[in-house]
Amino acid sequence: MKSALRRAIGWLYPGLKVKRWLILLTIGLAALSLGTLLIANLTVFDLIGSLGGPRQATELGIVAALVGVLAVGVALHQLVRSVASALHPEADRRLVDLMLNQRRLQVGPRVVAIGGGTGMSTLLRGLKRYTTNIVAVATVADDGGSSGRLRADMNVPAPGDIRNCLVALADSEPLMTELLQYRFNGQAEGLNGHSFGNLLIAALTEITGDFELAIRETSRVLAIRGRVLPPTASSVTLCAKMTNGEIVRGESAITAAGKQIDYVYLNPSDPAGIPEATQAIEDADLIVIGPGSTFTSVVPNFLVPDVLNAVQASKATKVFVCNIMTQPGETTGFTAADHIRAIQRHTDELPFDYVLMNSAQIDEQVLERYRSAGADAVEPDYTEVARLGVIPLRADVVGLLPDGRVRHDADAVADRLIDLLEERAPVIV
Repeated sequence: MKSALRRAIGWLYPGLKVKRWLILLTIGLAALSLGTLLIANLTVFDLIGSLGGPRQATELGIVAALVGVLAVGVALHQLVRSVASALHPEADRRLVDLMLNQRRLQVGPRVVAIGGGTGMSTLLRGLKRYTTNIVAVATVADDGGSSGRLRADMNVPAPGDIRNCLVALADSEPLMTELLQYRFNGQAEGLNGHSFGNLLIAALTEITGDFELAIRETSRVLAIRGRVLPPTASSVTLCAKMTNGEIVRGESAITAAGKQIDYVYLNPSDPAGIPEATQAIEDADLIVIGPGSTFTSVVPNFLVPDVLNAVQASKATKVFVCNIMTQPGETTGFTAADHIRAIQRHTDELPFDYVLMNSAQIDEQVLERYRSAGADAVEPDYTEVARLGVIPLRADVVGLLPDGRVRHDADAVADRLIDLLEERAPVIV
């Protein structure tokens, strides 16, 4: 009883900017009540007689009721605005716009994105404009840089791709996202090269004893639109057999080898999947695979049998977003169809029905810079893709970073995917 009274009195504390509107609300309700009584010609302490009769009382009642309605309306509007401004940093915008946008996102399509790397985070930035019902399943096989060191020192799954997805889905202040991406330089001995976000996830994993729970708590800090999950909670190592027969262990070593890959596998093999991830896949309206490094970001997720089986059994619209550029060694000379065959080699039955390929021309100067490093544009060989049993989609999805690197345009990709979902029919453009 006392605590309830204390909370009620708390609304009257200085600085909350609600007392004046509570007073106005009280006055408005009193005026509305009095006006209603006068209009109904009820005797209120002989007030009607003193006003000259029922007619005069009714006229005064109408005025009082109108004033009361106006006062109540203004008071409620300002009360809501005062509370909203304290809870939401964008409350200076029209509150109705914020509420409508949030409601639209909450009833948006259920989307599962599967992959890793920068391509995955780019995709998520576009999708979060349409829905908050997003589940990102990001590979945890990275063993390089900060993630690799944390895996070795603390025996936790690699947090790097998870962190990038969390930041991409964040709806928090820019400073907080910048903090999560901050990487310590050489001035901090022992921390050099570590990302603060990776350290946070690793620390929370030790505190909670659960990698998934650590991700969930980090999600709360960033107020993300959706969820981020690993395909497995096991600490796995990605291995590759090269076309020359050489075995390379570790994602970073595979990438650095610069050799043609025959196939990849996990050690230990057949790790258990995360139930929340497989459930999200089962419930999804749209499953997006990629973009990202085919062998080191996309395929590793499907080496978790529970994830692969769930995607293959899903009735959702399933789309593979093909890379725009090849990667030296890993996919040198690959066309879009080659990327699909590489995935099929690891999954038997393809886990998608559509393939989205870039149809736009890339500036020749940009291409020359890539070719000098052993990369090139991925050829969208539509006819060959169709022969593989999937439906080719084409769209201008090229985006350029300030330094001239090619990336998918997040908004263009998301727009095309949502259009496809709404069409609900095979489309060849």
